[in-house]
Amino acid sequence: MIVDDEPDILNLLEKALNIEGFFNITKAENGSTAVETCKQILPDIIILDVMLPDIDGYEVCRQIRQFSHCPILFLSSKNDEVDKILGLAVGGDDYVTKPFSPKEVAFRVKAQLRRTEYRQSPSPSYTISVGKLRIDPNGCCASKDGKNIELTAKEFEILHYLALNLGRVVSRERLYEAIWGEDSYGCDNTVMVHIRHLREKLEDNPTNPQYIVTMKSLGYKLVNPNEK
Repeated sequence: MIVDDEPDILNLLEKALNIEGFFNITKAENGSTAVETCKQILPDIIILDVMLPDIDGYEVCRQIRQFSHCPILFLSSKNDEVDKILGLAVGGDDYVTKPFSPKEVAFRVKAQLRRTEYRQSPSPSYTISVGKLRIDPNGCCASKDGKNIELTAKEFEILHYLALNLGRVVSRERLYEAIWGEDSYGCDNTVMVHIRHLREKLEDNPTNPQYIVTMKSLGYKLVNPNEK
């Protein structure tokens, strides 16, 4: 689904996606319509403009995250770092600034869908246990004390990656390259925002984390609080 109030951009992106083999495309020109349409069709991915005539893209993303974890790629004429961080903080998975290359957007869509397909691909059934945490790679979900933890796609990928490297220090650069599949230049804020949100959802006291521990100047590691 593409959400933008400019028909020219909607058509431009639709053509670029068609060229790359995407034909089942739904378009929306305002935020309210986007949220309602998303509830009905549950799209695989959303390209979402930030500046919309009714509610802005950030609020649209917040509302969609209440019922969907599909990848969301923000489009915006705002290129300040704080705007990009806000987009990721509310649940976005990628952020592209205008003017943009339609072909680049189409390839970013492909990259997001590849990662989604990888997360959903069949694999041996197993659960990773870390203290009170249970991480289910097949279901792309996590729980604590038997209660489900609502995670975005990126948050789950980060948690899963840290779990696969349990007890090992993972640098911000390595984490960014593994999860986002891009060069890690300037990645610090992106990773920090996602780690902060993960802690808010996982930790009893996010200011004194027991699971995701910061190793100063080195990175992060997931630990079992019972084995410290």
